[in-house]
Amino acid sequence: MDEKQIIGTIKKVMPAVASIVITKHLEDLEKEIPPELYPFLPGGQNGPQLKIPPELVDKNGMVKIGGGSGFIVEEDGLVMTNKHVISDPKAEYTVILDDGRKFPAKILSRDPINDVAILKIEALDLPIVPLGESHELNLGQSVIAIGNALGLFKNTVSLGIISGLSRSISAQADPNAPPQEMRGLIQTDAAINPGNSGGPLVDLHGKTVGINAAIVFGAQNIGFAIPINAAQRDLNDLKKYGRIRRPLLGVRYMTIDDNLKARMNLPVSYGALVLSESPKDHGVLPKGPAAKAGIHEKDIILECNHQKIDRDHLIQDILENLAVGDKIEVLVLRGLKQFKVNVALSERR
Repeated sequence: MDEKQIIGTIKKVMPAVASIVITKHLEDLEKEIPPELYPFLPGGQNGPQLKIPPELVDKNGMVKIGGGSGFIVEEDGLVMTNKHVISDPKAEYTVILDDGRKFPAKILSRDPINDVAILKIEALDLPIVPLGESHELNLGQSVIAIGNALGLFKNTVSLGIISGLSRSISAQADPNAPPQEMRGLIQTDAAINPGNSGGPLVDLHGKTVGINAAIVFGAQNIGFAIPINAAQRDLNDLKKYGRIRRPLLGVRYMTIDDNLKARMNLPVSYGALVLSESPKDHGVLPKGPAAKAGIHEKDIILECNHQKIDRDHLIQDILENLAVGDKIEVLVLRGLKQFKVNVALSERR
């Protein structure tokens, strides 16, 4: 491995990597205190009060509650990061550039499926990290992860290889958040730490191939990144439509395997069983594309766009390669009868 090339790549990419600081008003934080914690907080005439270290509170009464990473993809101030980094709607976000300049960030879009978000800062002629091609990655290929490690160590660099492709994990942004299924991820042994989230994973030519996203706690040298192709699609949508557009089929489902077949006495061991997750939900979205095509709750979708549905090929994966307005053929099993319907995908809201 050419050490000079690695150093040169880092020097080229580093100016376009940013830190993202998350702040909230002290009053908002106090309102969020769970009642069960009241006995453990100091009291006063106005009830329990938070004691925040002075160094975490700025002159406007804003409290730093976390941090993440991002990287500039357009010279006029478009910044990519993870959706979970900017998930709190009541928080304010500040982008700090490598040269120390600080800018308030406006959230332009959050991808409803992939852990990707795009921010805007008011600045011009910024350095950028060019986007690469994640479909061309190979196992063993060298990559560099850059980010704001632990929220403390600005622009930390780690070197590793691509350890796996198309990985699937169930991840949580925090212990109180619901788990999210993340698929198609890049696995790397380049060190990724809390705070690295949203930073770029680049190849040795300095092109972004992924967005650092997750780690496995209790394990060493196992990190995951969102393939940059998913983020590139978000960026293209934002430029063309002013928002991220994702196709909607309009069903809730459980993917069938041997265990589910036996447990629910189903006629097949593959496919997607259309079923609501709770009494308040609908297995088939009323007036959605699937409903208009005649798909009912308790139907089994065997194939979608000529692709057999199983644990390795979910409906979600197939939709990721389609666009709003596409018409697809769906093979359905109802009872013991198979039939095909044509579905026009609408936009997920």
